[in-house]
Amino acid sequence: MPIDRADAPGTPGGDTVSVALHREELRVGTRAVDTGRGVRLHKSVSEHPHHIDETLLYDELDVRHVIIDKIVPLSQAPSARQQGDTLIVPVVEEVLVTERRLRIKEEVHITRIQRSRTQSGTVMLRAEDVLVERFDEGPHKEASSTIRR
Repeated sequence: MPIDRADAPGTPGGDTVSVALHREELRVGTRAVDTGRGVRLHKSVSEHPHHIDETLLYDELDVRHVIIDKIVPLSQAPSARQQGDTLIVPVVEEVLVTERRLRIKEEVHITRIQRSRTQSGTVMLRAEDVLVERFDEGPHKEASSTIRR
């Protein structure tokens, strides 16, 4: 675009000066570059035996039949009851008399006895080992390291 120097302030005369304009362009983008640096992981699983001793609780039942042989009215039919650690379950039968009555034939006494025992054995436990291999072409080359979990 020409500039007329006569029109410019402080310029005498009628000289014309041309100024060339330049345009800059910018292109932005990405590209993949191989830096030569990286990490390689090697994972392995190993098993080893582990001995355990554990106390286990379990129940045993002591069942006894206790002879009662007692006559009771139908309205007083006994029901199961608990006495301490023992559950008492009455066993009844109908007996024909001039009137019907219940005779308690026997009771079943069930006692819970808690016991413990030691259980021994061997179980297989697994462990993972990871080998981290670093490779780098730069000045800060690092050695391989192992991580165990």
